Amino acid sequence: MSDDDHSPISTREASRLFAGLKSAPALVLAVSGGPDSVALMWLMARWQRSLARAPRLTVVTVDHGLRREAAREAREVKRLAAELGLPHRTLRWRGAKPRTGLPAAAREARYRLLADAAHAVGASHVLTAHTRDDQAETLLMRLLRGSGLAGLSAMAPFSERDGIVLARPLLDVSKSQLIATLKRAKVGFADDPTNRDTAFTRPRLRVLLPLLAAEGGDIRNLARLATRLARANAAVEVLADGAERFLRLRDRGDAPQAGQRSFEASAFAALPDEVRLRLLLRAINALGHEGPAELGKVETLMSVLDQAIAASLRAGTDRRPILKQTLAGALISLAGGRIQIAPAPARRRKGGIGAGEGGS
Repeated sequence: MSDDDHSPISTREASRLFAGLKSAPALVLAVSGGPDSVALMWLMARWQRSLARAPRLTVVTVDHGLRREAAREAREVKRLAAELGLPHRTLRWRGAKPRTGLPAAAREARYRLLADAAHAVGASHVLTAHTRDDQAETLLMRLLRGSGLAGLSAMAPFSERDGIVLARPLLDVSKSQLIATLKRAKVGFADDPTNRDTAFTRPRLRVLLPLLAAEGGDIRNLARLATRLARANAAVEVLADGAERFLRLRDRGDAPQAGQRSFEASAFAALPDEVRLRLLLRAINALGHEGPAELGKVETLMSVLDQAIAASLRAGTDRRPILKQTLAGALISLAGGRIQIAPAPARRRKGGIGAGEGGS
């Protein structure tokens, strides 16, 4: 993009941003009515008209039922979509809303509804208007929460959910450029007051961004850091893939039973820490039944496992379990020089972590 973050996005720049989407049969645009998503809709409509054969576009607005203004904003998006010649649907998040973790729950509901809408219209992609500013804020949020390398990679340009590709074509575009684009086109947009509500984490961090920028931590540099961490994360994933193949080759006749994963303990212990951590995460998330494992708890498990492996190597090949622990609905055990991961028996009662359990 242009070095001038306040310049409107040109037709040529928009064509480059959306070039990878030309062959899609249909696309769903997630448009809330704010400047970012309205700009995405306007730019996509202009891009569609420039193509001889273009994907079908459907605009979807999700009303979370959390603000009175949301219904009016959805109607305004519908009006603008009609002016652009685009079909529009409003989807509502119904049911009781949680008292805690509301932003995360709303986000989960939004993506679920968007994926359902994409399936309904035969779309291969859902497009969101996340910007460079959003990427920088996401990096900061995850940094403060102590995320690992994968989390610090922030948002990917493309990801997958429920058989639908989530595309974020504006990740390298600043919010100010999108606002400049709308001002030049004389297109209005809504102002969501929750974006300034310091009861939520993201708006509180947004207030700090000018102070960070004064020390060199501006939005562009933070987003660039997320990109570099994403490259490093992709490289570690390749190493983990290779390590998984290596461990399988060493297994020979000791392949695990169906529905289990198994590693030779001594070979596993020789791998780099980050690779071993990812192999454990993959196995636990694949076989557990209580949701994704928390990184910190898997790190604790790996530390306990390291101690158990060292003890087992000193003790010889005793087949009795040296370690037996549950985490995120998976059972991890060490016996006979092998690490076994399998689905854990369902818990009979709720409560704290019992003896020998790692929790979830």
